[in-house]
Amino acid sequence: MPTRHSLDVVIVGAGVVGAACAYYASRSGLSVAVVDRGSVAGGTTGAGEGNLLVSDKEPGPELDLALLSTRLWRELADELPPEIEFESKGGLVVASDEARLDALSTFAAKQAAAGVTAARVPADRLHDFEPHLASGLAGAFHYPQDAQVQPALAAAHLLRAARRAGAVLRLGEEVTIVLTGPGGAVRGVRTDSGELSAPAVVNAAGTWGGELAALAGVDLPVMPRRGFVLVTEPLPRLVRHKVYAADYVADVASGSAALQTSPVVEGTPSGPVLIGASRERVGFDRTLRVEVLRRLAAGAAELFPVLAGVRVMRAYHGFRPYLPDHLPAIGPDPRAPGLFHACGHEGAGIGLAPATGLLLAAAIRGERPALDLAPFRPDRFPGADPVPGADPRGHADPRGHHDGA
Repeated sequence: MPTRHSLDVVIVGAGVVGAACAYYASRSGLSVAVVDRGSVAGGTTGAGEGNLLVSDKEPGPELDLALLSTRLWRELADELPPEIEFESKGGLVVASDEARLDALSTFAAKQAAAGVTAARVPADRLHDFEPHLASGLAGAFHYPQDAQVQPALAAAHLLRAARRAGAVLRLGEEVTIVLTGPGGAVRGVRTDSGELSAPAVVNAAGTWGGELAALAGVDLPVMPRRGFVLVTEPLPRLVRHKVYAADYVADVASGSAALQTSPVVEGTPSGPVLIGASRERVGFDRTLRVEVLRRLAAGAAELFPVLAGVRVMRAYHGFRPYLPDHLPAIGPDPRAPGLFHACGHEGAGIGLAPATGLLLAAAIRGERPALDLAPFRPDRFPGADPVPGADPRGHADPRGHHDGA
């Protein structure tokens, strides 16, 4: 017999963004259920490096979101168990030549006006920050606000805290229909195990956010952007900060579908060094591309020659939820009253999760969010009309896929 439950909000997606939404919503007094067809952190979150960055963001809405999240992550680090491996280790953005260093200087000056702390590091001081860096680099900028967390464990502990506040976690249940009532207002979801009634549904389905939106009869152009990561054998702490080349900033902001790689290197508390970063839009193609792995390894060895003789133990990849203007969709969807979005963060979802959760909880409660949600409106894209043929009763095509991205 199908079950029915009445709640304040149903959150679809048990990745770090959905977990943060559940954490702040449940702690604000809302009754919450988190639904995922898979496991906790089974999507993009489980394939992430755990970057909590301000260094790669231009002044604007995303940087404002990152700065709020930076504060919130530090609060969470005091509240959640140390197993989340929060490290306030800072970032080092390096330039191979004077032209790139000048560009970084201009970029950092703009960020400073928005509240970012960054200090220029001359070439002769680079080894004070990273003793194993290559010689011949022009300099760098140090960002003390950058940090790192273990993303899957962070998601798990956020959900555990949410459950202590009364939230319900329902794993292995796929949402097949977003239920709506008169006027298209959301009234819950149907899963393969029954119905969950709620006046608010949060789309935290990550890379599959567009498909979940379609179940509610609206269009959200989320696309997967594939990225690979190399994991070395456990090492002494050879890399002290998150270190990446200046080109990484441009790659993050690029809308190109073609393969892009730029070296990103960081150590972990458990010993292995994580090496990225690649970006390409190839749909959900999971093919292992050896050429991408070669480029990542070569780029890392250029930054840290000591890594040239280190064994790579494994490689993995995931799909970042990409929206065309590089901003996530956060907040209520006016096309489907009661539908809220918290997806499309691309590679920044782990860093931006706490702010997203805090803002969503306020929006659901009808309170004024800490940041203006207008730049993140889900209906901001050209042609963002209701999905043609969607059943106004919520019986849209039930074939959408989602999980804890």
